[in-house]
This record gives sequence, C-alpha cells and structure tokens, in this order.
Amino acid sequence: MRKTEHIGVIGAGSMGAGIAQVAATAGCKVTLFDQQKSAAISALDKLSSILDRLVEKERISNDKRNDILSLITIVDDLNQFHSTDLVIEAIVEDIDIKKKLFSSLESIVPEDCILATNTSSLSVTDLASSCEKSSRFIGIHFFNPALLMPLVEVIPALQTDSSLVK
Repeated sequence: MRKTEHIGVIGAGSMGAGIAQVAATAGCKVTLFDQQKSAAISALDKLSSILDRLVEKERISNDKRNDILSLITIVDDLNQFHSTDLVIEAIVEDIDIKKKLFSSLESIVPEDCILATNTSSLSVTDLASSCEKSSRFIGIHFFNPALLMPLVEVIPALQTDSSLVK
C-alpha cells in the first residue's frame, strides 16, 4: 500500500475540522470540503486562532503554524479529491446521505484511494456496500476533540481488505 500523503476530509464541523488539523499537523496535504463553503472557511479561521494560541504559549513556532495552515486547502467541488490517498467523511449521521456520497466519490478518487467514514453509530459494512470496490472501505473513528484525543478506532467492514487494518 502506498504512503498516505494527501487526505480529503468531507465535512467541516468540529470533527471534520479536527481531523483536518490532525492530518495537517502530521504533515499531510489536506483537502477540506463542506457542502456549505462558509462552514469550511469558518473551520479554517477557528483553526488559525487555535494555532495562534499555541504560538503564544510557545507550544509551536510561528513557522510550524504557517506550515500547518499551508497544508489545508478548502474546496467547493468534490472533483478536487481526484488525487487523494485517503478520504475521511465526517458528515451528518444519515446512512442514505453517506451511501450516496461514497457511491459518487468512487468515480472521482484514484482507484487505490481508501474511503473512510468517521461514524460511530452506523454500520461500516452497510456503508461499504454502497461502493463497487468495497474492499477499500474502512471506518476510522476519531474521538472528540480529535486534536486532544490521541485515540482512533479502526473499524473494518466485512468487505475491507485485511491489509488496510495492519
């Protein structure tokens, strides 16, 4: 499996924004999408404020702050996920909406892109069934707040390729 360097995050609420921050802090390029572009812009503004406070407290340098922010790009079109290695969805807990999203993502992302849900309440196996290539689907559940909770639950679907879990 290739190295994950470009992560797409769908949903810019508290979970999606936190996931984007964690990924960018780890040095990954992040593409952030929200159906309401204003939500993504607001999330990036909040992240900038959080990073400013970390600089003030001398927990990170101003250069690190700028590096983190430079790795996050807000997009208003899912077609911008065409070069992602991993896409994590953090949207409303509605199985039909999520299934429709994943079904449409498959025609956009690279064939080896991993598709992931952040859900903690819906069946990962059921969500994976919406994909033609369900072996690349997995649950990656971040705990809230994502930046402060260094715990991520990995939930394979019955269809998930076992190499994704290693």
